Amino acid sequence: MRWVWLALAIWGALHPMRWFIVWFAQNGYSMSGLFAAWRANPATTGLMWDATIAAVALTLWILMEVRVRRNWEALAAIPATFLIGVGCGLPLYLFLRTRPL
Repeated sequence: MRWVWLALAIWGALHPMRWFIVWFAQNGYSMSGLFAAWRANPATTGLMWDATIAAVALTLWILMEVRVRRNWEALAAIPATFLIGVGCGLPLYLFLRTRPL
């Protein structure tokens, strides 16, 4: 199962990135434009907040477990979550968490 987590982390990094690349190609590289698109309508705003809350919850879970398990490698999932997305960060954390200690 461990390798399934890694495959999902890779998919969670690459597949959403494809859509961001398409958006940037159509709209130019504008982070403010991207943030505005996330607030374009109630559906996208809801999805943005859903992902943000999930990212915060995952971060807190990682920090609490790393404190107990001393699996410092698992901290790599935090920047992956905020720089790539929860679709990458969560399965990456599960991959790192299930490694033999």
